[in-house]
Amino acid sequence: MEGIERYKHLNKYLKDKFGERTLKICIDGGFTCPNRDGTKGTDGCIFCSDKGSGDHIKSAESITKQVQNYFKSYKAQRANRFIVYFQNFTNTYDSVSNLKLKYDASLIDNRIVGLAVATRPDCISEEIIQLLKSYSDKYYVWVELGLQSSNDTTGNLINLCYSSKDFTAAVQLLNQYHIDVVTHIMIGLPNETHEDLENTVKFLNQHNIQGLKIHSCYVVKNTKLADLYLNGQYEPITLDTYIEEAAYVLTHINPNVVIHRISGDAPKDLLLAPDWNAHKKWIMNGLDRKLRDDDLWQGMYY
Repeated sequence: MEGIERYKHLNKYLKDKFGERTLKICIDGGFTCPNRDGTKGTDGCIFCSDKGSGDHIKSAESITKQVQNYFKSYKAQRANRFIVYFQNFTNTYDSVSNLKLKYDASLIDNRIVGLAVATRPDCISEEIIQLLKSYSDKYYVWVELGLQSSNDTTGNLINLCYSSKDFTAAVQLLNQYHIDVVTHIMIGLPNETHEDLENTVKFLNQHNIQGLKIHSCYVVKNTKLADLYLNGQYEPITLDTYIEEAAYVLTHINPNVVIHRISGDAPKDLLLAPDWNAHKKWIMNGLDRKLRDDDLWQGMYY
């Protein structure tokens, strides 16, 4: 059965929602993180570089200027509908008044139809959610929460400085206000077993989430994980293992969850390991082949 959709792709979901191709504009909002400014820690998560998750977009320019530059670039020619995506660090970690100024500064073009905000579960409050909700009359709003693993022992090892209980509380609060939740999980974290991944998927299925990002655990320069890797204390998983585990997640996750991505993109100039992470096509094609050859689809074992 060629051409069958094996899982719920974000691109198709957005096209169905808005009637045409819809793309993300990645924004650096100039935020920091409680795990970096000393509130909870100073070193950040062990896999996170000093630029946060959006290494490729770290920008000194104002938020408005970043959006304007995007619309002047060739990228803006590829679609007519866009979602502003606040990516780097913790994009709800500020006063509500400052958050409003930052979000407003991005929503400057009538082609923008959505606002997506990446944050930590411990940086969500009712006031912040009310602010986000205030945009939902005009925009599609979603909030991204890093879970990474439901195993709090792993969470401590990778220095998240929040717990699975914090995640549950944040999801419940966002559910109350009918704001979509997109969750990040990581495959191949230090000391994690297949059983840990099974438990993480079961844990997610107990929550009302609308989207999922599946990331491979990769090693970038100047991180605590890089130190572990260079000292022989951490070995990344193979591509074959990643594909097997990603297929497990897809076949066991709620079939209604939209899959936003199936691999994390490390900046090529910072990537130490695994080498295969630099080849997105290997990952995408390998997973597609696995699903097709074994006749697997999202949620079949949910």
